[in-house]
Amino acid sequence: MASRCPPDDFKIYYVLTECTDYSDTSSVKESSMAQQHSQGVTGLRNLGNTCYMNAILQCLCSISPLVEYFLSGKYITALQTDSGEAATAFAYLMTDMWLGDSDCVSPEVFRSAIGKIYPTFLKRTQQDAQEFLIYVLNELHEALKKYRRKKTQENGINKCYRKVVNIESSIITRLFEGQLNYDIMCLKCENCTYKNEAFTVLSLPIPSECECSLQECLGCFFQQDTLTWNNQIHCAFCESKQDAAVRASIAKAPKTVIFHLKRFDCQGRMKRKLRTDIHYPLNNLDLSPYIYPLFRKHPKYSLCGVVNHFGDLDGGHYTAFCKNTVNQTWYSFDDTRVCEIPDSAVQTPAAYLLFYSCQSFSIPTPKCKC
Repeated sequence: MASRCPPDDFKIYYVLTECTDYSDTSSVKESSMAQQHSQGVTGLRNLGNTCYMNAILQCLCSISPLVEYFLSGKYITALQTDSGEAATAFAYLMTDMWLGDSDCVSPEVFRSAIGKIYPTFLKRTQQDAQEFLIYVLNELHEALKKYRRKKTQENGINKCYRKVVNIESSIITRLFEGQLNYDIMCLKCENCTYKNEAFTVLSLPIPSECECSLQECLGCFFQQDTLTWNNQIHCAFCESKQDAAVRASIAKAPKTVIFHLKRFDCQGRMKRKLRTDIHYPLNNLDLSPYIYPLFRKHPKYSLCGVVNHFGDLDGGHYTAFCKNTVNQTWYSFDDTRVCEIPDSAVQTPAAYLLFYSCQSFSIPTPKCKC
């Protein structure tokens, strides 16, 4: 019996190809190796200033659990009847990019489907890749979400009181959604309150105009902040607006965390792009200093995708660097142009979005029929 890859966190296997002829085991092996080399390494045609779309799609194509979910057909049973066109088009595109025999394919069908919901993306004008990513993740979640019942504890005198709420869950929330916890302390009475907020993308400030590290960006995001003037909070104990100290921490770390580096700085009429060279690790990114102590299950992350932006605020060009699951090699994707790159080339001052995973992706392997 052929050995199988161990299941990942979702207890699913990667089933990408099938072969039925065992007459020549050596030729089967050579053919399988050649096919595996090209899996997930497919260019995308530019449909008119759609490099922002292509770069995002390439990075999502490098997230193996997401790819397997669509290739296996599991998405079909979760599809909402009135909002499945974009998710179905996404599944077909992932299939073409992983199983097709072309060096490049067109994302026209997916663009058309997502454009029916967000008409901006049908225009032949440059769009922001980070905004497009958020819209795509939101649309896939809406199309694939299911509800599960969860008991939550109510604040108040009766601490034992619990209520049942419906929680939306999908492959998107299971892979990309995290939760931030905000500790808010009134600076007058020192009463503390807490607020939770879900996220799929963390937008990080850039503390330097020359160079800095990703850890410095994270430190800047999670440092304590003071809310004054128009940002004061209403304190329930003081019964008035007061200055407050706020500190964020990660209450739930996602399996795949996406960092948005805030390179586009707009202050009134002043617009500029920060070209700071931000140094980010390819492996062993430690998020434990920012995760609430009780939830430090997966503090170390490895880079799996980068979206780069070249140019200025009102124009420019997007490309992507993605690590291929099959051969553990980095590739540069510039629309239809695809080439292998060394690990050293992944570090670039053009980085705009960073995709990190806390789990090693299973290698997609052929499944043979006896």
